[in-house]
Amino acid sequence: MKNHDENINRLTIAIKEKIGKPVSVRVVVATIESLGVRDIDVPDDYGLSSIRVLADLIYRDLTISPENIGIKNKKEIESAEKDFSTVQVSDYLMVKAKIFFEYYPKGIFHLFPVLLQILAIVVFGYSLWTYVGFNHTQSTAVVLGVIVGLVTSGGFVQVIGRQASFFWNHQDLKQTKATVDYFIKLGVKSIFFVLTSIFVINSFLYLYPIQFLFVVFVYAFLIGLLLLIIAPVHVIKQRWVVSVAIFVATAVAIILKNYTILHIYVTHWIGIVVAIIISRLYINYYFKKNIKSKNQDSKIVLKTPVMLYHTYKYFFYGILLYVFIFIDRIIAWSSSNFDQHIPFLVYFEKNYELGMDLAILVFLLLAGVMEYSIAAFSKFIELGQKQTSYKNKEEYGKRLMKMYWQSISMLIITCIFIFILMYYIVTASWGYKGQFNEALDDVTIFVGFAGGIGYFFLAWGMLNTLYLFTLSQPSIPLKALVFACIINLLFGFFLSRFVSYEYSVIGMILGAIIFCILTLKHCIKFFKNLDYYYYAAN
Repeated sequence: MKNHDENINRLTIAIKEKIGKPVSVRVVVATIESLGVRDIDVPDDYGLSSIRVLADLIYRDLTISPENIGIKNKKEIESAEKDFSTVQVSDYLMVKAKIFFEYYPKGIFHLFPVLLQILAIVVFGYSLWTYVGFNHTQSTAVVLGVIVGLVTSGGFVQVIGRQASFFWNHQDLKQTKATVDYFIKLGVKSIFFVLTSIFVINSFLYLYPIQFLFVVFVYAFLIGLLLLIIAPVHVIKQRWVVSVAIFVATAVAIILKNYTILHIYVTHWIGIVVAIIISRLYINYYFKKNIKSKNQDSKIVLKTPVMLYHTYKYFFYGILLYVFIFIDRIIAWSSSNFDQHIPFLVYFEKNYELGMDLAILVFLLLAGVMEYSIAAFSKFIELGQKQTSYKNKEEYGKRLMKMYWQSISMLIITCIFIFILMYYIVTASWGYKGQFNEALDDVTIFVGFAGGIGYFFLAWGMLNTLYLFTLSQPSIPLKALVFACIINLLFGFFLSRFVSYEYSVIGMILGAIIFCILTLKHCIKFFKNLDYYYYAAN
């Protein structure tokens, strides 16, 4: 009995430090589970029948006991010591406006590397990994290389963002750097493994010539490595480095292309390497300077099995996201409908690719709304739980639900303006025809606007995912993305083979809608029980 009382007392102290005064018994249940206590452990360790009974006991102690009146968790105590001011409900509109004007431009500004590539194509017919002078075989090699690089590195980019951010938020720069270096090395090894596997498979099936695969592999490795290297830049809030690195790299590549006899491939590769070197040098400088100035000595031990267990869902989400984005292209390019004599299993088709390049403008230009929405949610979820009485906890979720639908309204309105812009790009004298002296094919226009619809729902689903990630709920977006990929594949394949190859984009639309609906369903569920899930995530 004595041991049971001691264990309950220690657990109560741990819960008090973690959440302060709980708003409901469910919050205590979630916190107990987050501390690793299982129902099966409770009878032996605490002398009670279940976690629910244990939570009832602790909840009464923390809310009724005189010594626990006005208790605060660690973060609240730190905030009080730093004399943080409390934002009143009447100030919410002003705070929203401040967040909007801070984060919406950031979301747009961080598109600069992409916009720079578009500008380079328009002005020079050349960017860091594209060239209008490529024939279809060369384009196939380059695009397949980019796709392989994105897919193989996508999972590690997500994990770096998740796990390194954990240490960053705890101001442990030494461990942040160790985590970043660990996953970059693991990512590089994985890229080599994937490329070796492709080479071995091709040796038996001979799907592509060796020279062709060499080009694919170099682009895949460099693009994958670039994504791995710039991933920690987002973690340490230094995203301007990406813009600088891509700008310098693009300038170097354009100079080499115009003033040397180097092959276009080589100018691309040198340019990408420049971007990698600039990004890596800055990251090393940043960590070295700040770790030394703060004289940090990390006390956290990096346990690989534990870390992998906590991040594997984010890893697979990162992979499947890029798989989803490229499924329709691969299906369309592998159809014989557009050319009865395609030389390879998957072969680049210009009109379809131009359509999807036009469509992705929708996704890119919605970045500002997504940046603002998640920043506002992160801010107000914390403010709300501090200022909302446990007796009115339903208002907590309703207020944030209202904010969510305001963000979706912004998403829809922004999308309408983007479609208007796309219309003028297709029809205006200054649009595509004015820049490239040729009109867009009907297939391109159809794929562009249809793909734009798909990217809108994908952006909506990804915004839902960001909310769920904030609440440490990665399983739901991952499952939704699995279903989305299956729908994309099945409908895209059927329509491309039995209607016409460009209809593979319909599979992408349907998959994106499924992804959006499934994540939306769970977002609404979480908003209704936000007090429980927010505390469980902390």
